[in-house]
Amino acid sequence: GKGRFIMEQAASHPEINYIGIEMYSSVLVRAIEKAEERKAKGQDVSNFRFIRMNAEELGNVFEKGEISKIFLNFSDPWPKDRHAKRRLTSDRFLELYYGLTDAGAGIEFKTDNKDLFDYSIQMAVESKWKLSAYTYDLYSEPEMLEGNVATEYEEKFTAKGNRICKMILTK
Repeated sequence: GKGRFIMEQAASHPEINYIGIEMYSSVLVRAIEKAEERKAKGQDVSNFRFIRMNAEELGNVFEKGEISKIFLNFSDPWPKDRHAKRRLTSDRFLELYYGLTDAGAGIEFKTDNKDLFDYSIQMAVESKWKLSAYTYDLYSEPEMLEGNVATEYEEKFTAKGNRICKMILTK
């Protein structure tokens, strides 16, 4: 995404290393600019990095068990059925994440797209992951909202009156 989410997470948890993955250069450029602005202000930017890549290539970059948590924030819904395999919550991606994450790992997924969310819940239930929690209205559920870092898209969609859906998966 545009970088704010990962930078706020990294600032809140300096003991954790974060890697932001974005497929589109145009979006990633803005995230890099924001990181440079933080660095120029003397803010620590040492515990996060950005990678421009397609998520399909995760297995070429990370070893099995190397990832502790995955955040999927407002990913492309790929609404056409023929594109379902491209959705970051499809069965093939959930299987890929399962192999790359360590024991006790988790996935947090947020979207404003109800159809994508319905699909994602179905995929989660059919996967090796445990569906630990979910909501169709994040901002009406204090427990699910606790510790939430809103993305730029999240603020935009919330301002339009869209409900934010969130699910948490655990290994």
